[in-house]
Amino acid sequence: MKATYLAIGAGLCWGIGEVCTRSALHSGKLGPISAITIRSLVAIPLLLLAYLAMTRGIAGLRQEPALGQMDAVNWTKVVLGSGLVAGALAMVLFYAALSLGEVSIVKPIAFAIAPSVGVLLGWLVLGESMDARKATAVLLIVGGVVLLTTGGSKAASSTMHPAGASEPTR
Repeated sequence: MKATYLAIGAGLCWGIGEVCTRSALHSGKLGPISAITIRSLVAIPLLLLAYLAMTRGIAGLRQEPALGQMDAVNWTKVVLGSGLVAGALAMVLFYAALSLGEVSIVKPIAFAIAPSVGVLLGWLVLGESMDARKATAVLLIVGGVVLLTTGGSKAASSTMHPAGASEPTR
């Protein structure tokens, strides 16, 4: 249950953060790479503090191994998979998409593809279980996002502010 609460917290943080980011990107005064740079520079000090706390078991947190204990295979997986693909490349693509589109469209697409790919690769690569329930859930997630992001009236698909005024064009 603790993992579920942490995941809910992460989702809330991402939802709030990306709305703020989209708003800043659409102001025309910031580009996607600048936004990622700011995000990363702000995150690094907090991540370092969290790393120090977690490797020392501070504040009742589960102690994790220090980075010096990791082998070359795991370094490669984390650097390439998490750092390069999920960290840098995914952020560049996501922030570029946010700079061009609505968060209500971009975020659901990206965040539906991620768990769907995770479930499928977990099954195919990591040997995790796959059953009808998981397959149905993936189809429902993807189907829901397709429903959310396609069709509808032209007015519904245009960028509108809550007050009903169109966002200025650049």
